[in-house]
Amino acid sequence: MECRVGCGACCIAPSISTSFAGHPDGKPAGVRCTHLSPDLRCGIFGQPERPAVCSAFKADSAICGDNAEQAIALLGWLEQATA
Repeated sequence: MECRVGCGACCIAPSISTSFAGHPDGKPAGVRCTHLSPDLRCGIFGQPERPAVCSAFKADSAICGDNAEQAIALLGWLEQATA
């Protein structure tokens, strides 16, 4: 599955435990990444400072649902279930 334009759920819903530019203590779940642009695109996509967990994420309909709202809900549920 290709990422949906205008979604950004994977840059908001999950936590990131590693330190990275703009988030020296990682990123808490439910907090918008500082690198997420107004049009919901990653501002550091393809750059070495992008966290490994972000680079490894692969969009899948089971995780991302049919739209951005479902993606936020599903990724949020996964975050809580694995905390």
